Amino acid sequence: MYGHRVVVTGLGVISPIGLTVDDYWRNLLAGVSGVAKIASFDAEELPVNIAAEVKHFDPGDFMDRKAARRMERFSQFSIAAAGQALADAGLEINAANAWDVGAIIATGGGGIRAVADEAQVLVTRGWERVGPMMVPLMIPNMASCQVSMHYGIKGPVVTNTAACAAGVYSLFEALHFLRRGDIVAAVTGGTESAILPLAFISMARTGALSRRNDDPQTASRPFDLDRDGFVFGEGAGVLVLETLEHAQARGARILAELAGASITGDAYHVSAPEPSGESARRAIVQAIRDANLQPEEIDYVCAHGTGTPLNDSTETKALKLALGEHAYRIPVSSVKSMVGHLLGAAGALSAVAAVKSIEMGCVPPTINQFTPDPECDLDYVPWKPRHAPNLRNVIVSGFGFGGQNSVAVFKKFDA
Repeated sequence: MYGHRVVVTGLGVISPIGLTVDDYWRNLLAGVSGVAKIASFDAEELPVNIAAEVKHFDPGDFMDRKAARRMERFSQFSIAAAGQALADAGLEINAANAWDVGAIIATGGGGIRAVADEAQVLVTRGWERVGPMMVPLMIPNMASCQVSMHYGIKGPVVTNTAACAAGVYSLFEALHFLRRGDIVAAVTGGTESAILPLAFISMARTGALSRRNDDPQTASRPFDLDRDGFVFGEGAGVLVLETLEHAQARGARILAELAGASITGDAYHVSAPEPSGESARRAIVQAIRDANLQPEEIDYVCAHGTGTPLNDSTETKALKLALGEHAYRIPVSSVKSMVGHLLGAAGALSAVAAVKSIEMGCVPPTINQFTPDPECDLDYVPWKPRHAPNLRNVIVSGFGFGGQNSVAVFKKFDA
């Protein structure tokens, strides 16, 4: 650990189970599933036709409608979640501080919906009908850039596309900007909206998606013996991070401390995790060390927990390698059992849940725990939330295609 301490002062969420942090948190504790039949396009004839879509989202509730029409859904989500987080933090961006604030928003696929739509236009209607705004709509950096433009943020504007590790990776990046003193505040997190036929069919054909079409709400089964793949989700999670000095100087309410983070690479396979769990273990150990903690001081793991056979067993193995016998003594749960897998936004929604867990002294459950898996033998908090009044130190994990591993550690704030 070096430089400035970094704290969390604001949270924002757009999710399949709520369009505010309060709704998201309440439904997590209630074990509400956001998975249902796909409503945004006709998927009935597809091998997989379920997903965790964001419901009742009206971009006009968060931004000018004309501006909203000139951006893709993933960018709309990022603006909405960022606005909530800034309001929660009570942080106003103005001429005096604009250069000292960063926008660091991750995504996996960016605006691939625009590419798919305009490719169809090209094939069916000709080049003269292709929209001139396709590139500004689809490029992944637009989530960060749109947040920057909408809120007047003039410091570092950064986008990473580290697949399913991206949301936690953005925390790693923001942490280092703030520790060095390059900025005093950051709007950071992840956003995704990739539930469209082209991406959906491709992922279904890889065998990565659950095929429980007849029982959507129990389809996402992290760590369960009968898990058969992840469920596509969409949404955004954003945190306002600040240096401790800046937060205290303006009298901000401090929710938690982002105390450490780490990233590693598997160097193994385009989609499968490295089977020994060594690279993930190393990311966990390095993040704990960066937070100036010992493994036995970790109180809860907000896991990646996708519901795919390989990920869950490998993640369990990595946790046992990193934490030793202590891994058996702490709760480990996956919010993906309720919100599905939000790809580039997944880690950000887990981070929001981790901060709320510390704030509220309660751990959200892993629903759809029907049959124990001998290879997944930790305490996954089945079905019901866990009262945890002494919760202090929480790990958040994100593991992505291509072997990208990212881990962050949040602490209960102690001045």
